[in-house]
Amino acid sequence: MHRYIGLDVHMQSSTLAVVGPSGKRLQSQVVETNGSTLIGALRGIARPRHLCFEEGTQSAWLYEVLKPEVDELVVAIAEKRQDSKSDERDAWDLAEKLRVNGLKKRVFKGQGAFGPLRDAVRGHRMVTQDLVRVKNRLLAVYRSRGVHEVGGEAYRPSERDRWLRQLPPSLRQLAEILGQECDFLQTLKDEAENRMLAEAKKHPITTKLATAPAIGPIRAAQIVATVMTPHRFRTKRQFWNYCGLAVVTSVTAQWRPGSDGHFVRAKEAMTRGLNRNRNGLLKHVFKGAAHHVAACMPSHPLHQDYQRMLRERVKPNLAQLTLARRIAAAVLSMWKHEEVYDPAKHRAKIA
Repeated sequence: MHRYIGLDVHMQSSTLAVVGPSGKRLQSQVVETNGSTLIGALRGIARPRHLCFEEGTQSAWLYEVLKPEVDELVVAIAEKRQDSKSDERDAWDLAEKLRVNGLKKRVFKGQGAFGPLRDAVRGHRMVTQDLVRVKNRLLAVYRSRGVHEVGGEAYRPSERDRWLRQLPPSLRQLAEILGQECDFLQTLKDEAENRMLAEAKKHPITTKLATAPAIGPIRAAQIVATVMTPHRFRTKRQFWNYCGLAVVTSVTAQWRPGSDGHFVRAKEAMTRGLNRNRNGLLKHVFKGAAHHVAACMPSHPLHQDYQRMLRERVKPNLAQLTLARRIAAAVLSMWKHEEVYDPAKHRAKIA
C-alpha cells in the first residue's frame, strides 16, 4: 500500500505527515531537522514511499540525503494560503496534494556532477552583486557633491586620488573606504571567476555553448549550472518560459455578440508583459547577450536582423527580446544536439 508523506521543514524541527492511498491520515510526528533522524523516521514507514517537501534553503541537501530512502521525491514551490497556517496543517496539505497529483509547480533537483559548478557559479554571482553594490555606493558619494562625470575612474586605484580631492574631508574618508572595498571585492571576483571557469572546463558542453553569439565561457557556465540538462524542455517555448522570455496574454472574454446575433470569437488577446515565474539568472544571461549583439556585433546576422526590425518600427526593447529568444532557442538546440553554433541557420531566417 502506497504511503504519501508531506514534510514541512524548518531550521530546527520538521513535521512529517503520512496519508494512505484512500486519503486516510495515518500518522504525524515532529522530528529534528537532522539527516540521520529524518532517514530513521522514513524507514519506519512502509514502502512504497512518496515524499514531498517545499523548495527552500535546505531543499538541495534534503533531496540528496532522502532521495535513496523513497520511491518518489517531489520538491514543490510553496503556495500562498488564505486560511490559518500551522506546521502540521502544511504537512498534511503536502501529503494530500502529492496523493491526488495536485502540486502545481515542481522544482527540478538532482544536480549530481554539476554540484561543484553550481556552487562556483553561485559564489561568482554573489561576489559580483556585492561589487556592483559597492560601486554604486561610491558613485552616490560623488553625486551627492555634484560630481557627475567621475564614471569608472573612481574604481581605479591609479586615478582615484584625483577625484578624491574634489570631496570634503569627511566624505573623502568614506570614499577611500569604499574604494578599498572595491579593490578587495575585485580581487575576490577574479578568484571566483577563475574557479568557475575551471569547473566549467570539466563539462565539455560549456565549450560548445560558448560559441553562441555573445554567450562566451562565463554565460555558458551559468547556463549549464542552472539548467543541467536540456531534456527538461521539450520545446523552445518551454525554455523561454523558464528563462522569463515568454509573453503573457490576457482576455476579458473570448466570445462576443456578432452583427447577426451569433457569438463570434473575440480578437487577439492583449499582452501583459513577460512571465514573472522565471529563473532570474537565465533571463539576465540571455537579455545581456541580446544587448551585446545589438550594440557590439554589427557584422553578425542577428544584428542585421535587429536593424531590420528597427527599420520596420519595432520598439528596440521588443527587438532585443526577439534576439534573446532566438539566442535561447539556439543554445537549447546546440545543447540537445551537442554541436557548435552555426551562423548560417540564423542567416537563413533573415533571408
